[in-house]
Amino acid sequence: MTTPDRKDGAPWRNFYGRRKGKGLRPSQETYLDEDLAALSPGPVSWDDNPDRVPLDLAKLFPEASEFWLEIGFGGGEHVVHQAALYPHVGLIGCEPYINGVAMLLGKVRKAGVSNLAIHPGDARDLFDVIPDGALSRVFLLYPDPWPKKRHHRRRFVTPEHLEPLARKMKAGAILRVATDIEDYVRQTLEQVAFGGDFEWLAEGPSDWQEPWDDWISTRYEQKALREGRVPHYLTFRRTSPV
Repeated sequence: MTTPDRKDGAPWRNFYGRRKGKGLRPSQETYLDEDLAALSPGPVSWDDNPDRVPLDLAKLFPEASEFWLEIGFGGGEHVVHQAALYPHVGLIGCEPYINGVAMLLGKVRKAGVSNLAIHPGDARDLFDVIPDGALSRVFLLYPDPWPKKRHHRRRFVTPEHLEPLARKMKAGAILRVATDIEDYVRQTLEQVAFGGDFEWLAEGPSDWQEPWDDWISTRYEQKALREGRVPHYLTFRRTSPV
């Protein structure tokens, strides 16, 4: 939720959820100390970039022909898989939970990918500085479901997040959403498919029942399957802005 601006011009953005969990392993502390700064996409925070100067993605990824974003990468299994699978893509992963960031840094070391940048913070701050129309693909995979009805406004699939996200995506860009929560599917279809900025590409049940061809199942998905929840795979296309 965004509330009136602070005196320094930055908006008050309420953040819900954890920034850090149980203690990190010594190896993970090392990853954070040694690797995170070098993998930054550039000045994103209001303290570092109060004028909200856009990121130079072509400079950040000089070998990339397109740019993708994963919002809330969890433990990083999927984002590092995509980076390795598509070396021509410049990929930014965004995750405020520092334990997940540390896990991804370990995977980056192991995979040896060089086309991945990491923002350890709020996606809304990143939306401020990604150039409009820059993104060709966006992933929102198993976002926090906020299951209580009074908390549904905290979900990512609300206008507060979707409207700025749509501006960052070029016409025809793809948004992939995976969730195992049926009510999240409902809200996603209401807000994304019928919000005016995206169209749902499903033509039959297999288009939401079966994962994408380049999918890798995450730890969270495996837990959901063990507990009897059914994953849904939703694909949307950014419509041409009016």
